[in-house]
Amino acid sequence: MGIHRQMCFLASLLLVIHAGPISQPSDKDEAIAEDYLRKFYDLEYLVSSSFHQPEKDVDPLSDKLKEMQKFFGLKVTGKLDKKTLEVMKKPRCGVSDVAAYSTFEEEKPKWRTNKLTYRIVNYTPDMSRAEVDKSIERALKVWAEVTPLKFTRINKGTADIMISFATKDHGDGQPFDGRQGTLAHAFAPGSGIGGDAHFDDDEIFTLRSSRGHVLFLVAAHEFGHSLGLSHSRVRGALMFPTYSFTDPNVFSLSNDDITAIH
Repeated sequence: MGIHRQMCFLASLLLVIHAGPISQPSDKDEAIAEDYLRKFYDLEYLVSSSFHQPEKDVDPLSDKLKEMQKFFGLKVTGKLDKKTLEVMKKPRCGVSDVAAYSTFEEEKPKWRTNKLTYRIVNYTPDMSRAEVDKSIERALKVWAEVTPLKFTRINKGTADIMISFATKDHGDGQPFDGRQGTLAHAFAPGSGIGGDAHFDDDEIFTLRSSRGHVLFLVAAHEFGHSLGLSHSRVRGALMFPTYSFTDPNVFSLSNDDITAIH
């Protein structure tokens, strides 16, 4: 009987603990959140400890946090909680979630031809050249199968879509951040770097293993940006911002991706 009462007490204590308020985020967590909101939600104004300034009528950090929470289907509170931080720590694409891709043209950017060229400038040491070639070719085929687009590989000169592996600052004003952060980024159709796709070579890329990031999946997402697509709010869509493993052998575009590219 005594043991029974003790077990009940412990169970009640656990319920109280789990039902209690979430502890305040650490300085490190706040720094992660602030950096995330700057990169992906255009946060421009920043003061220290902004998450804890209720006296302010307008808190841009809180507003951007609400925007991020709404995008990912989280509870919209404007406060940094555990679930929000978990999403922020997931490997993801380096393109902003609020990018409307209006920098190249007044309208949504698109290529003026259905015949596009691509070039693989260099290779990652994580995979054989043949595996990289196969992954890139298949990633482009994902979009070719649902559009009139035709992709032709060239081995020299400037292609519409230049594909490269790089680390840290690589000359485009959007430096990579090392392992387990931003996996890659791509630019909307246009001249110069328009259409180009860059992959962070500090990451581990694979052909099909879940130990690392499947290059085919990452590339297919980035090529969506190369064709003018923004990020999707639909979890499970290829154009959703965060990476999740899917067996390449059973991969298929979601209806949301197909509607967007059309």
